[in-house]
Amino acid sequence: MTHIGLIVPSSNLTMETELPRMLGAREDGDRFVFHSARARMQHVTPEQLRAMNAQAERAAVELADARPDVVATACLVAIMAQGPGYHCTAEDSIRSSLRAEGSEAPVVSSAGALLTGLRALKAERIALVTPYMKPLTRKVVEYIEDAGVTVVDALSLEVADNLAVGRLDPADLRDHWRKLDLTGADALVLSACVQMPSLSAIQAVEDEAGIPVLSAATATAYALLTELGLPTAVPDAGRLLSGDY
Repeated sequence: MTHIGLIVPSSNLTMETELPRMLGAREDGDRFVFHSARARMQHVTPEQLRAMNAQAERAAVELADARPDVVATACLVAIMAQGPGYHCTAEDSIRSSLRAEGSEAPVVSSAGALLTGLRALKAERIALVTPYMKPLTRKVVEYIEDAGVTVVDALSLEVADNLAVGRLDPADLRDHWRKLDLTGADALVLSACVQMPSLSAIQAVEDEAGIPVLSAATATAYALLTELGLPTAVPDAGRLLSGDY
């Protein structure tokens, strides 16, 4: 039995559904249990994102009591909005809090996981879809480009309420991605947000687009499985989770 700790926004609806679906669909018999600590955030604004980040250490201390095997902090934009490279700072802070409470669990972030997933795919030029307002999407683009990946096009759905983001229909992504110019793109990030549902659309869009399709959630699953030393194979979840990387 593998215990996974999650630090999620208080208004999260999606990470606690998509991640268990992915790991539960694996075919090697591993069993996973999920434990969440919540950090208050209702609206995706710079102020609320900063306030949520300030709660990460408290959330990590609470998770440490459950002795998780790995911990993921799961709000990509909260980290990327703080400026390039901040995922390293956030992961170190959470790791220190866990260690202070006697937990040796490794730590991943959705922000860092997305970069890790793009490196695994050798994707140097990407397009992406976000639910964010355009200024926050620009922050995400700047963060990714600072890591050496060119963003050739980005689509902002401009939904500020985080609960509303979690209630977006993933089927709509099968139309949204067609608004992007994928010329020269090596991969498509269908949801650069763990709260925007996308899992049910990943494989279908990848089959149609002809390039690897991933999301913040599938990248987080990849990072968790890698940290646990388990095969990175999840059926119908895109090339990153094919088990080949």
